[in-house]
Amino acid sequence: MASAPVADGHNDLPWALREHCGYDLDRLDIARDQRGALHTDLARLRAGGVGAQFWSVYVPCRLTGDNAVSATLEQIDAVDRLLARYPSELAPALTADDMEQARQEGRIASLKGAEGGHSINNSLATLRALHTLGVRYLTLTHNDNNDWADSATDAPRAGGLTAFGREVVREMNRCGMLVDLSHVAASTMRDALDTTVAPVIFSHSSARAVCDHPRNIPDDVLERLPGNGGVAMATFVPKFILPAAVEWTARADDNLRAHGFDHLDTTPEAMRLHRAFEAENPRPIATAATVADHLDHMREVAGVDHIGIGGDYDGTAFTPAGLDDVAGYPNLIAELLTRGWSRADLAKLTWSNAVRVLRDAEAVAREQQALRGPSVATIASLD
Repeated sequence: MASAPVADGHNDLPWALREHCGYDLDRLDIARDQRGALHTDLARLRAGGVGAQFWSVYVPCRLTGDNAVSATLEQIDAVDRLLARYPSELAPALTADDMEQARQEGRIASLKGAEGGHSINNSLATLRALHTLGVRYLTLTHNDNNDWADSATDAPRAGGLTAFGREVVREMNRCGMLVDLSHVAASTMRDALDTTVAPVIFSHSSARAVCDHPRNIPDDVLERLPGNGGVAMATFVPKFILPAAVEWTARADDNLRAHGFDHLDTTPEAMRLHRAFEAENPRPIATAATVADHLDHMREVAGVDHIGIGGDYDGTAFTPAGLDDVAGYPNLIAELLTRGWSRADLAKLTWSNAVRVLRDAEAVAREQQALRGPSVATIASLD
C-alpha cells in the first residue's frame, strides 16, 4: 500500500461536518483523534493507507431546487476549507496527473464528487459550474428519483433516463466529469452505458449477485464495464453487502423514523437510538471477508481492471468489523492476499484503476470539446 495506496471513491465527511458542527472545523478538528465522532481523521487516513479520496459533496433529496444548489455549494466550500487548513496532508486534485503528483509528495489527493442529480436543479449550466468548482463526478440520483433519472430505491418513473437525462450524461462527457451510477436504478445504469462515450464509475456499490439489494450492480451491467472502461468501487455498508443485515437495517431505520429522525441520520442523538435498538435486537455483523466476497465476484465478472473501493465512511451508521473506520483498509487487503490476489492486481484495485478512469474521462472530454460547445438544452425543450 505504500506504493499503491487506496484511492477511495466516496467519503461523506463534509456532510458529517455539517450535521455535527455546522462546518466549524475548530469543533471537529480532523488533525485530532475523532474516534467516537467520525470515521475519518488525518491520522486514521494515514494508518489506512489512503492516497486519494473523493470527498462527497452530497445533499439529501429533501433539499430541492435552489436550496439543493446552495447546499451543494456549501459542501464544496467545506472541502475547500479542509484543503486550505491541512495543506501538508491534503492536496487539491482535479486531474489524474494531480493524483499522481500528490502521491509522489506523500499527500492525500483530494477530489470532489456530487451525490445526486437534484444538485444541479435541472440546469446544465449549473452542472458546468460544479465542474469549474472542482467536482469530478456526479452521481445521477441519490435515494429518490429526480426529474430525469430513476433511482434504485424509488418507484420507477422515467424508465431509466429521460431525453434530458441523456443530455446530462453527454454534457458530463464533454466537461470531463465522471458519470457515477451508484444509487441509480438498473434501467438508468443501462441507459447511461448506452449514452456515454466515456468510462463510468460506481463510486460505492457492490455486487447484486452476492447481496440482492437494489443499490448493488447486476451482473449484466458489470459485464459491460470492460467495453466501457469503467470502474465499480465496492462499498462497505453492511446493509448493501450482507444479506442478513438488509432486514435488520430496515427495522432499525423504521425505529429512527418512528422517533422523528431521518433514516440516514448519524448525529449523536440518532446513534443513541440506533445503539438502544441494537442492544435489544443484535445486529448481523459484516466483516472484511464479506467485502472480499463481493470483490471476488466483481473481479470474476468485470475483470480486475474494472474494480475499486468506495467505503462510504461517515455516510453510514454501521461498518463491518475490521473496517470500522478509514484506518481499516489494510485489513481488507490482508484478506484479499489470503485469497491469492497478486500484488499487481491489488495495485489496480487500490490505485491504478481509479487514476486510469479519470485520465480516460479527461481524454474523452478533450475530444468532445473539439467537436461541440456547451449544451444549452433545457429539460422543458427535451422532456
